[in-house]
Amino acid sequence: MALLRPFLSDASLSKTLQLSHPKLMPTRTRSAMSLSQNSLRKIHSQSLKKQWAQHAVAEVSGGGVSFDDDESVFVSPSGDARGERVVVDYDWTEEWYPLYLTQNIPDDAPLGLTVFDKQVVLYRDGGGELRCYEDRCPHRLAKLSEGQLIDGKLECLYHGWQFEGQGECVRIPQLPADARIPKSACVKTYEVRDSQGVAWIWMSHSTPPNPNKIPWFENFARPGFRDVSTTHELPYDHSILLENLMDPAHVPISHDRTDWTAKREDAQPLSFKVTERTDRGFAGWWGREKDQSVPNFLRFEAPCVLQNNREIVDKNGETNYFSGLFLCRPSGQGKSMLIVRFGNTKRVPLAKLFPEWYFHQNAGKVFEQDMGFLSSQNEILMKEKVPTKELYINLKSSDTWVAEYRKWMDKVGHGMPYHFGHSTISLPKEPAVVEHAPAGLLASISASLPAKGGIGTMHAPNLANRYFRHVVHCKECRSVVKAFEAWKNVLSLVALVSTALAILVSGRQWKALLLVSTSLCLAGAYACSTAIAMNTTNFIRIHRRL
Repeated sequence: MALLRPFLSDASLSKTLQLSHPKLMPTRTRSAMSLSQNSLRKIHSQSLKKQWAQHAVAEVSGGGVSFDDDESVFVSPSGDARGERVVVDYDWTEEWYPLYLTQNIPDDAPLGLTVFDKQVVLYRDGGGELRCYEDRCPHRLAKLSEGQLIDGKLECLYHGWQFEGQGECVRIPQLPADARIPKSACVKTYEVRDSQGVAWIWMSHSTPPNPNKIPWFENFARPGFRDVSTTHELPYDHSILLENLMDPAHVPISHDRTDWTAKREDAQPLSFKVTERTDRGFAGWWGREKDQSVPNFLRFEAPCVLQNNREIVDKNGETNYFSGLFLCRPSGQGKSMLIVRFGNTKRVPLAKLFPEWYFHQNAGKVFEQDMGFLSSQNEILMKEKVPTKELYINLKSSDTWVAEYRKWMDKVGHGMPYHFGHSTISLPKEPAVVEHAPAGLLASISASLPAKGGIGTMHAPNLANRYFRHVVHCKECRSVVKAFEAWKNVLSLVALVSTALAILVSGRQWKALLLVSTSLCLAGAYACSTAIAMNTTNFIRIHRRL
């Protein structure tokens, strides 16, 4: 949390980077809609916004705030100013997507991941090199990510076919000894690169990988720069996630008192200054309106990279650099995976007192605080099936980045499997797929209500559990949970033995000593249980009646 203070000080907004948050319809129409329906929606939308503005004036007039007209409050309330839409060439496959933090890629097992609706398997071969294939065996289509690594080769667990290198099949146990392995037994491969601690995948098979498109983050290459990085799976679309991350206005309300930097009474108007718009994204500055400054720099870059940066000059004239980096990967309809990286060149001493897993579990809490309303937002967008300008009420003083992002989607959405833009929309062609059946009745209930949380068992494989949203993707937290579980078991056993001995011995001093020992062991076991719960149990808002 001390890592976040440069963004949350009195010179900037509270808690933007508190782990809470910072391709084009073709010429032909994707979904037929009559002119009369469009006109009705437009009239209805404008009418609602006018009513809302009048209501807002009535509510805040006593505080000295007044709105002259819609334009002073809303971001493009009636759509694009000239009614024109810019469309650019875009192919979602000709991009690098963030797959995983390289430090968390297992050495002893394959890893199944998705990019939009493409399933891939990532693993390290015998030489430690990253390999990535299509996640299906050419034999009977079983997932290779359900397999195992044998001497650096990826083995399908169904019939033992083995693959290595550029997808070559090198062993089929069922073939006669004198038979050749057919070329059709090879698997499709994907190019992967390790850059600044992140494994990136190039999704195109028709266009050679373009290394110049791999994002490079200058602050992360600075001497002395240190970061805390976490990975989270989330049950809503990546565009919903990106909206949330580039929305500093929600932080005081949604994350009130998560730490000392977020307080609901600090919710206030913000200032935004867009300085760059390109075919690949946008950038600009933001800050609190009352400070009359915009010290925080935000950049969104295609396909799904967002960063917030801040520079602070100390009293000695030394510049300290702070970054909040969000690498989002669309992992299917209604699902996304996020790599979060917070770093700086000058770490607050207080932060050194906390173990890294503490920041990880706090990040999980922040995402759980958002999960309910973001999941519901995703549901409504899928249900309404109209562009966001027909549904959103975007304010200039809070939603500028959100409007910029959805308008960028108008430019490139036609080149993506699905998108929701400001003025355009392309619905998913592939339905959402539940890949694993949760174990047990409680887990299945929890899986059906991913926004509610707190019901499923720790090891139930669904996105309702923090364990499967984060811990399974993090070597640090997995080892911490295992260590606390081991200590809990040992301390509980020692407490049991001490209690038994206290009953058996006759001397008062020995009884007292053994009972003190029992108390200390039970306290230690309780502390271990608390630490395990912090890493694996969902946050639930206290205003909910359970």
